[in-house]
Amino acid sequence: MDHAMETPPSARTDEPDEIARQARPTPRRRWRRAVLFVVGVLGILAIVFARDVSHHVRALELLLAFSNPAVKPVVDDAMTTFEVPAGGGLPARKVAARLYSPPGGSVDGAPAVVLVHGVHRLGIEEPRLQRFARSLAAAGIVVLTPQVDELADYHVAPSSIETVGASVNALRERTRHAQVGLVGTSFGGGIALLAAADPRFADGVSFVVAVGAHDDLERVSRFFVTDSIEQVSGPPKPLLAHEYGAMVLVYSHIEDFFPAEDVPAAREALRLWLWEKRDDAREEEKKLSPESRAKIDRLFATDVAAVRPELLAEIERQASRMKDVSPHGRLGGLRARTYLLHGEGDTVIPATETRWLAHDVPPSSLRDVLVSPAIVHVELEKPTMLDQLEIVHFMAHVIDEAEAEN
Repeated sequence: MDHAMETPPSARTDEPDEIARQARPTPRRRWRRAVLFVVGVLGILAIVFARDVSHHVRALELLLAFSNPAVKPVVDDAMTTFEVPAGGGLPARKVAARLYSPPGGSVDGAPAVVLVHGVHRLGIEEPRLQRFARSLAAAGIVVLTPQVDELADYHVAPSSIETVGASVNALRERTRHAQVGLVGTSFGGGIALLAAADPRFADGVSFVVAVGAHDDLERVSRFFVTDSIEQVSGPPKPLLAHEYGAMVLVYSHIEDFFPAEDVPAAREALRLWLWEKRDDAREEEKKLSPESRAKIDRLFATDVAAVRPELLAEIERQASRMKDVSPHGRLGGLRARTYLLHGEGDTVIPATETRWLAHDVPPSSLRDVLVSPAIVHVELEKPTMLDQLEIVHFMAHVIDEAEAEN
């Protein structure tokens, strides 16, 4: 279930409207123009206050690179693997990963972070994740992105915590650091926090950044079904959930929604639909019984109301398992310096989850919390000048933390 949950392709427009749209400043163009202004402001502040703003300037460069898909920073990028111990005498599990590093430089002793992807079928090949990893590497930081198979298959599972923890140990060994940083996006952000709080891995994590993360998977699942968010204080607040949320919830527990004989075809049909392969999904659903086909058609039509009672009952059945992969009430062992970032209008994981996290992270560990309207589920969008200054300042903290490892 993601912050990097795939969204349907936008509808085509008539040619005159498309030309007019291209003539207007796009959100990315507005972002880049405003960032250039902020660069000037920082330069003036550096002169007036005689302060080193190098981290802020590098944060700006990082955000510029990330916000522009046409920019591909030149960095070293290599596939690698690491092992996740299985215990009980069983063989270790091998995990694929990508290692990004500054061009031509040694990774020994370099600032380093593990970057965890969210719920997205492409995993470490997801373009936004790669763009962010490259931007970090261009800023002088070694980045390891582990393939978390459960997240890539739309599942949030306890085994993902072990994968992330093992990736921390692998990067520590590769860079010869006692500790490295940990950055997680979307549901990968919640998993990153749990790994950083796990006594098996906590000593190896210097800082953790959770971007658009969940605090309580059960609460987020209810949001998918009810279009209502539970606030830290005050009454529930209406917010229209991302249309794929309920579908992912069904896919994650497919055996509870369809008879055994229909489970394989139902799983494949939903997977293809989530992958935007609509025609293939329609062909696969033909293998289903009439009752199951009617149910999956309602899911394809995002008719959540028709299956709401079943979904709420499933959330109640899975409550204890959801707690196992929820940071809520499980961060007592978190000692790493913690930074929380979220998009104000996020409809996949609502921003209230970061506000809940701010209460759950031990006060001695919490360093910064930013809920910004400039972010739409882990992607930059329509920022004001103040929004940009806040994001730049936040990312400067991250760069400073990474370099503090040295």
